[in-house]
Amino acid sequence: MRLFLALCFAVCASTAQAQTMPCAARAKVLDMLAKAEQTRRAVGHAGQSIMETFASEAGAWTITVSLPDGRMCLLANGQDYTARDELFPASGTAL
Repeated sequence: MRLFLALCFAVCASTAQAQTMPCAARAKVLDMLAKAEQTRRAVGHAGQSIMETFASEAGAWTITVSLPDGRMCLLANGQDYTARDELFPASGTAL
């Protein structure tokens, strides 16, 4: 958790968007995630933005969104990431 807070403060300090989300240049955020030993585990597209989930072998995880202007923003983070190779039920079906 302390590592993520340091990451957030470093990112927040470098952008005016810090008022709403901690964002920085994509390369800078990717470098910080690599230093935290987090690698990309999932990716999804939402319009012109890209949502990615990064995680470490130790279980720390971070969810980011990359914007068309080259910024990458931190959305959430946590611990105990577990990869799953399961299919989820069809829409409208209870889990």
